[in-house]
Amino acid sequence: MNWADLNLVPAMPEIFLISALSAILLLDLFISDARRSITYGLSLLTLAGTAALQVYTFEPYAQYTLSNMFVADPLASLVKLAMYGATAMILVYSRQYAADRDMYKGEFFTLALFALFGMNVMVSASHFLSLYMGLELLSLSLYALIALQRDSVPATEAAMKYFVLGALASGLLLYGMSMVYGATGTLEIAAIAKAIHGGSANQLLLVFGLVFLVAGLAFKLGAVPFHMWVPDVYQGSPTAITLMIGAAPKLAAFVFIFRILVQGLDGLTADWQSMLAIMAVLSMAIGNITAIAQTNLKRMLAYSTISHMGFLMLGLLAGNEQGYSSALFYAITYVLTTLASFGVIMALSRAGFECDKLEDLKGLNSRNSWYAALMLLTMFSLAGIPPLVGFYAKFAVIKAIVDIGLVKLAVFAVAMSLIGAFYYLRVVKHMYFDEVQDTSPIVVRGDMQLVLSLNALALLVLGVVPERLIEICVEAMKQSLTVL
Repeated sequence: MNWADLNLVPAMPEIFLISALSAILLLDLFISDARRSITYGLSLLTLAGTAALQVYTFEPYAQYTLSNMFVADPLASLVKLAMYGATAMILVYSRQYAADRDMYKGEFFTLALFALFGMNVMVSASHFLSLYMGLELLSLSLYALIALQRDSVPATEAAMKYFVLGALASGLLLYGMSMVYGATGTLEIAAIAKAIHGGSANQLLLVFGLVFLVAGLAFKLGAVPFHMWVPDVYQGSPTAITLMIGAAPKLAAFVFIFRILVQGLDGLTADWQSMLAIMAVLSMAIGNITAIAQTNLKRMLAYSTISHMGFLMLGLLAGNEQGYSSALFYAITYVLTTLASFGVIMALSRAGFECDKLEDLKGLNSRNSWYAALMLLTMFSLAGIPPLVGFYAKFAVIKAIVDIGLVKLAVFAVAMSLIGAFYYLRVVKHMYFDEVQDTSPIVVRGDMQLVLSLNALALLVLGVVPERLIEICVEAMKQSLTVL
């Protein structure tokens, strides 16, 4: 590397983020628990500063730096901005929840920012090594966050399960990457694609490597048959940490998969499309059918997540710009909906009480009609009911696979959506038609009320006028595909 020619401008948001994070880590040593709001405020300022730098350094084309291991392109910029917003909302939603459970500590904020830094590296990686480093930084931060409530047996158990199974998935990914390296002689994504298209790669070794890579990627996404960790980790983790696992990392995982399969292994599209099709069908079927039997709210949303990852893979297996952009749109809107749903759950929780069962929502409309309305918007959006944005997201994905002739798969996806609507509408039924069981007052901080309300209402606004967001997704994907 020639340090004199090194251009660090594309990586300025990451440099600022890790520098501010290090400063917060040191300052927090001198901040007492009673003044922990200072750490909270500094964390939000860090996110705002990183987002501002992201906008300032934006260029409508791909910029490479750090020996071509880091790329800043429109796809990375869009997803990073979405992740900054999601992380900020998570911190706002979690503030009172964490304080009530003795989790309102510096470690909570610094680990969340470390996880965000790992996601940033994943999103901007153009080399298998930097992809893996970002993934491991994210994973290690999440393991620690899940176990942050040390006196909680379910949280400790969830952290152990996630750690053990995550290590297995990382091993599969590394093994697959080593096979791709053996087949192509490089770990750089663009060079791998060039070797495959040039015919110089060992095809047999590539296909074996692809199998291990897809298995590892499916685990990180929570797709069947590598989904076994999702329900247990969602249920066992504190709700604030469950939201961290289920929101922004899904965006990073989508780009992670896009970099490897679409940009790196584009020459093997037919091979990975067939694998994604099988996993998409199984994820939608098992996720939706199993969710019907759940009585735990977080476990039900975990199986819901599995089914939605099936929809996300439908967009990827379309194998064209329309499919990829619809999958990106789906990922962004799904994260927005997840934030709102878990935000309501945390708003209804209080010290000594977890709102994690379906029966805890009974009669919510009688207790507080506004929070019932917000939860109704999230459930309708997850079910794909118009005019919520979830409907348009599912419609865009289904249209993409219909356009390439996969009509039977599209019909199956619609059928699974109808099955899924049952357990989402069951939540609405509990809120509006059942007798109240918990008459405790709902006390929520003003900042959380405002952000949560705007978050849920955005599902309606984006459902009515989705054109601008889908245009942004199409443009970002178009620029990323031009480098192939």
